[in-house]
Amino acid sequence: MFKRELYIERRERLKKSVEEGLLLFLGNNDVGMNYPSNSYRFRQDSTFLYLFGLDMPNLAAAIDCSTGEELLFGNDVSIDDIIWMGPQIPMKERGERVGVERVLPLDKLENYLANYIKRGVRVHYLPPYRLATTIKLSKMLSLDIAKVANSFSVELIKAVVALREIKDSYELEEIEKGVDIAYKMHMAATKAASLGMVEQELAGLMEGIAITYGYMPSFPIILSQNGETLHNNSHHQLLSEGRLLVIDAGAETNMHYASDLTRTLPSSGTFTPIQKDIYTIVSNANQKAIELIRPSIPYRDIHLAASQVLARGLVDLGIMKGNPTEAVAAGAHALFMPHGLGHQMGLDVHDMEDFGEDFVGYSDTFHRATQFGLKSLRMGKELKVGHVITVEPGCYFIPALIEKWRGENLHSEFINYSALPSLYSFGGIRLEDDVVVTAEGCRILGSQRLPITPSAVEEAMAK
Repeated sequence: MFKRELYIERRERLKKSVEEGLLLFLGNNDVGMNYPSNSYRFRQDSTFLYLFGLDMPNLAAAIDCSTGEELLFGNDVSIDDIIWMGPQIPMKERGERVGVERVLPLDKLENYLANYIKRGVRVHYLPPYRLATTIKLSKMLSLDIAKVANSFSVELIKAVVALREIKDSYELEEIEKGVDIAYKMHMAATKAASLGMVEQELAGLMEGIAITYGYMPSFPIILSQNGETLHNNSHHQLLSEGRLLVIDAGAETNMHYASDLTRTLPSSGTFTPIQKDIYTIVSNANQKAIELIRPSIPYRDIHLAASQVLARGLVDLGIMKGNPTEAVAAGAHALFMPHGLGHQMGLDVHDMEDFGEDFVGYSDTFHRATQFGLKSLRMGKELKVGHVITVEPGCYFIPALIEKWRGENLHSEFINYSALPSLYSFGGIRLEDDVVVTAEGCRILGSQRLPITPSAVEEAMAK
């Protein structure tokens, strides 16, 4: 938990952004894995953490925008709870620790809300992402359950995004911790990888490090020699000669701030010539993007600049053809990079995307593109000092997508289809770093950067 004054200040800023109505925040509950008392590891709602800092289940909070009153709802434990959980801090004291003076039992929340609803006061809430929360909102707000998902407050979403997307020094310190844990995870896998290992062994090694130094991985570990499948969570294959291993993994700190790093390793420890050539192209795209990042530049422009580096490199190799700038404008390069350059990161690895990507990565004046590949860019709007974003260009050879485009004769003026069959077993390459936007440009987060050049990767694996 951060200092008490920080949570008070955050809520005061929120009140200035939403002037009327009642703001309702529901914390998360435990979720049974295969029966109620065998639950998944608890994870508090990120916005609840941001504003109220309390990392435990069965809590709710409300803020009256008209009076400024803040309430925390939660129950003190019974003797049965103490037997299983040990002594617990009283709810009144928990409220004091985050600057909330008035604390009520959780069963008082429904009547509290009913008084506002009866008076016609708007109850603002954020989009629910768990069914249990949807059911609670339906009951407490007397809304048909089908309407709950569409009755959230856009005003509240925009106010929370404006607060959470600019990271303060306390948050950056936590994110740096997460990046440092991710460095340990990746380097352990880099040094342990050897032919004949099962991918699962490396995934388990990395997950253990995440839990040793932090709370857990920030998302299910992506580790696969089928790197052309962008989010491949299957870890069943043996590391084999001539294949590439994409590892996309991060850690969540004990304060629940995330990291997200990706590197691609040659399973044998040595790149083949074509692997090294394409890896270098992706590395150059990563470096170009980092050099260009600065305030007031739309991240879409950075994405397109990195895409031009990719296209130019593939033209040089004879995989693409024609003018690289024209190829990117037409979207032809997206055959090889069908995803966006990156996303915001903070308390969530894809920060605040529970609100919807367009509320986080775009704005009222900067809208998502419709072109294939470019429409998958999660963060497109202008960058600001304090934004934490990922930079993750890639190059993939997806046989099904290639065959689809070839059958449609799509972008044949830019794609050398005859050169592609020999690359159907190539897999993919992705290289990802986490950066914070500064007044001068950006800074790569973490005390150490993972090996990024082919020679540095090979050297690290040799050790």
